[in-house]
Amino acid sequence: MEGVSTVSTAPSMVPARRAAYDCDVLVVGGGIVGLSTAYALTRARPGTRVVVLEKEPGPARHQTGRNSGVIHSGVYYRPGSLKARFAVRGAAEMVKFCAEHDIPHRVTGKLIVATERGELPRLHALVQRGRENGIPVRELGPAQIAEHEPHVNGLAAIHVATTGVCDFGAVAAELARLACDAGSEVRYGAEVTVVDRRPGVGVAVRTATGSVVRARVMVNCAGLHCDRVARLAGDAPPVRIVPFRGEYHELSPARAGLVRGLVYPVPDPAFPFLGVHLTRGVDGSVHIGPNAVPALAREGYRWATVRPRDLAEVLGRPGTWHLARRHWRYGAGELRRSLSKAAFTEAVRRLLPEVSAEDLVPAPAGVRAQAVGPDGTLVDDFLITEAPHTVHVLNAPSPAATASLPIGREVADRALAALDATR
Repeated sequence: MEGVSTVSTAPSMVPARRAAYDCDVLVVGGGIVGLSTAYALTRARPGTRVVVLEKEPGPARHQTGRNSGVIHSGVYYRPGSLKARFAVRGAAEMVKFCAEHDIPHRVTGKLIVATERGELPRLHALVQRGRENGIPVRELGPAQIAEHEPHVNGLAAIHVATTGVCDFGAVAAELARLACDAGSEVRYGAEVTVVDRRPGVGVAVRTATGSVVRARVMVNCAGLHCDRVARLAGDAPPVRIVPFRGEYHELSPARAGLVRGLVYPVPDPAFPFLGVHLTRGVDGSVHIGPNAVPALAREGYRWATVRPRDLAEVLGRPGTWHLARRHWRYGAGELRRSLSKAAFTEAVRRLLPEVSAEDLVPAPAGVRAQAVGPDGTLVDDFLITEAPHTVHVLNAPSPAATASLPIGREVADRALAALDATR
C-alpha cells in the first residue's frame, strides 16, 4: 500500500483485556480472497466478529476486477498442488455460487490449441495432467477444432468442458454482502499503515485515516501489497511481490463473432503466464490477452504509471535480476508485443488468422501480484504462511479467483486455529 510505514510506532494500540478487542479476526484486503475468507469465517463459526479493511472505495478494484473472468478448470496445475486441488473444487463451487446468487456466468468449455508441431508433446502432457487432476479432457484434430471454433487455426487441441466465465467483481460484492449479513463489517477507504502485534495478546492496526482496529488474529489478503503488510507485522516473508501488467485488447464488435468461447495456446511450462488467449465474456465481448510485462508500480496499469518506491524495491532485490537473467528471452517477446501492435496482432493470428490490427481495440489492463523467491524462482503455487496471531496469503494469482471459495475456507480454518490458540 502506498505510504506504508514499515516500523510500528504505536505500542499502546494492542489491548490488554478481551473487552478492548474490536473483533476476533481482522482481514486486510477486500479482494475476492479476503472477502471469501470473511464469508467462510461467518459460516464456519457463526458469531465470530470479523472486520475487513480495504483501502479502495469498493471491493475487487485490482486483481479480482481486472482479469478476464475465466473460471479455470485446473488442467494446468501440478497434481496434488494447492492450485490443482483448489481450482478443480473451486470451479464447480463457483458455478454453483453464481447460479444460486444470480451472478452472470456461463460454462463454455475451452480449447487449448497447438499451432506448431513442437507444441504437440506439451499438449499431450496437458492431457495426462488434466486426467490426473480428475478433469474430463478430449483430444481433437483440425476438423473437430473447426466444429467448436470455425475461425481458429490448429494442428491439434484438447477440449476442457468444465471451463467457464463469470463476473468475479459481482462475486466479490456478493461475498461482501453475505459476510455483512452474517455480522461482519467491511470498511472501505481504510488503508493499513501500521501493524502492532503482541505475542499472546493480539494485533492492532492503524489506518491512514487514524482509526485503530484491535483483533485477536489478523489475516493478510492484501494482494499486490501482501509482502509489505507481512513486514509491517514484523515478519520476514520468504518471497517478494513483483508486479506484472497484463495488457488486453478487445475484438471490435463487428468481429466478435470470430470467437465462440475460450481459446488458449499451449502454455510454456517454464513460465506461469498462459499466453495470449481469446475469451468471450459473459457480456458477449471478446477479450484478447494478456500480454505480460513488468509493471513500473504495484498498481501500474499503464507504462506511464511509475512509482519510484515500488520500482526501487523491485530493482533492489537479487531475485529480480536472477529472474531477468533466467527469462530474458521470454520477457523480450512480451515487451515487443507490448510496444508493437503489429507484433501483438501477429501473436493473435497464430490462433485466429483472420484478425487484423484494425480489429483490435485496447482494453483495460490488470496487474498480477507474482511472488518471487530470492533466487528468482517464480512461485508456482498458492502460498499461505502463518505467524503468531497472523495468517499471510503471499501468493494468490490466477486461478485464485476461480479457487476463492476453497481458499477462503483454508485461510479461515487457519485463522480460527490461531484464534483458539489465543484463548
